[in-house]
Amino acid sequence: MSTGELRIEGLRAGIPGREILRGVDLVVGSGQVHAVMGPNGSGKSTLAHVLMGRPGYEVLGGTATLDGVDLLALPTWQRARAGLFLGMQHPIEVPGVSLAAALAAARSGVPGDAPAGPGIGALLVEEAERIGFDERFLDRPLNVDLSGGERKRNETLQLGVLRPRFAVLDEIDSGLDVDALGAVARRVRAATSEWGLGVLAITHFRRLLDVLTPDVVHVLADGRVVATGDAGLAQLVDRTGYGAYA
Repeated sequence: MSTGELRIEGLRAGIPGREILRGVDLVVGSGQVHAVMGPNGSGKSTLAHVLMGRPGYEVLGGTATLDGVDLLALPTWQRARAGLFLGMQHPIEVPGVSLAAALAAARSGVPGDAPAGPGIGALLVEEAERIGFDERFLDRPLNVDLSGGERKRNETLQLGVLRPRFAVLDEIDSGLDVDALGAVARRVRAATSEWGLGVLAITHFRRLLDVLTPDVVHVLADGRVVATGDAGLAQLVDRTGYGAYA
């Protein structure tokens, strides 16, 4: 099982003319689940985008490292190769490229992993069964004609196949019904012990955390971490709302 840490220190970032993150500090260790909660506009998705290197965002200060490797100095594909995975809030369609083809190509670029061969099909089927993802979608163009919930299961399947070291999950719970939420959350939690996955789970609501069970909860407001605690903090926020942290 891998060990390491995703370390964010004093991270300031935004879009041209507007600072959104105003000094974020977080350290996620292998095998840990950290939840980031916060109201709309607090900077949660910006944090995910900046960590993965989405174009259009500017880093204004601070650092983000994975085992000492400066993620912010790398293009997105090299961040992924270093072991960082982003579960997107709004997964996009990729016409003409099947899920199976995309994951076979991605696995071939994972350091230390054997190039994808005949075994990739069995792995896809295994992961699909674990989260209740219809096997008919495995050969369909990526996310084409899938519902929002199916796309989130698809993101979770990709995580299980690629086995990254750290995953940033941007509202992985949105669009999921209760059964799907349970299947996705249990798969993510199992990954923390199977290969030491470290998780940064971004969410508005507690319902994901009731199943995923975070080790640490952070409240993000106005671009800063304003409170940190155990799973009880999520319950407190659920009762009181975010007004106390604005």
